[in-house]
Amino acid sequence: MKKIIIVTGASSGIGGSPKEQNAAPQNQLGKQRGTKEKRTSMVNKSIGSETHKTAVVTGGSRGLGRNTSLNLAMRGVDIIFTYHSNKAEADSLISEVEGIGQKAAAFRLDTAELRGFDAFVAEVRNTLQSWARERFDYLVNNAGNYREINFENVTEADFDAVVNVHFKGVFFLTQKLLPLMNDGGRIVNISSGLTRFTVPGNSVYAPAKGAIEVLTHYLAKELGPRRITANVAALGPIQTDFGGGMVRDNPEINKYLSAMTALGRPGVPDDVGPMIAALLSDENRWVNGQRSEVSGGIFLRSVDRQLDGRQYLGSEADAGALSEDLLGSYRGHPPVER
Repeated sequence: MKKIIIVTGASSGIGGSPKEQNAAPQNQLGKQRGTKEKRTSMVNKSIGSETHKTAVVTGGSRGLGRNTSLNLAMRGVDIIFTYHSNKAEADSLISEVEGIGQKAAAFRLDTAELRGFDAFVAEVRNTLQSWARERFDYLVNNAGNYREINFENVTEADFDAVVNVHFKGVFFLTQKLLPLMNDGGRIVNISSGLTRFTVPGNSVYAPAKGAIEVLTHYLAKELGPRRITANVAALGPIQTDFGGGMVRDNPEINKYLSAMTALGRPGVPDDVGPMIAALLSDENRWVNGQRSEVSGGIFLRSVDRQLDGRQYLGSEADAGALSEDLLGSYRGHPPVER
């Protein structure tokens, strides 16, 4: 279906043509693939071609990482991804990416265990060489776990289990992979809306994500000479198996979050993967050091509440954090890795 765009001030400046703006040359528009795969039929001619690009996606076998990998593949990007334990899911993603017409390779990696990073980097290097290239272009630090524990009950082991994955692992894996990244590459780090609003039980998870957002600013600055950009995608509640699947599987939580979201529902992977793929593309090459929240507009009243000095908790009276009643059944749920 054709869509119509109204652009004000289009005769010159940013609304004008690239020629008028003396802009850098643009990539040719990608061509729609003529396969019978459902996902390949979604490729639109308006999407820029990223042919001969390679992405490394951590936690790529399920949920958001899988969706991001598929959306990148539909843009012509080859995928190297990690998985935590489910090889069957990893193998199925390889098949799906190859069905789209791109290359894919999967490696098991626990991003909390730094001792495994050198071996993983060697596997990435070998894979690139087998694909007749020396370096990759995009890094998506998506791997994660989730442990919801109230502050007074957090142990050192609980703390390390979260911080090692969401901050320490991201820091040192990115550092290890940098020599294999092309100049002009892109990094997207996954954060959370919980750095903006509060939900009880996230006193470790949310600060770890906050650390990632600050780290991203420094990556953008320090990697600037290599023209490598670094940005954050901060996610709202998404209906996956993350966190024991509570957003997806608990009707009460789902209903509550729907009421607190401007667009009327929690997100799904298809709301996020295309955005991350677009953020990595050349069309967004001038976006750097930014935090983009992908949440459908959840808890938008938080700014007003904080400005007038009152604590914001999410609804008219005390909303913001899910109630203990809603979350109680999920406390102590085994953490889910992605």
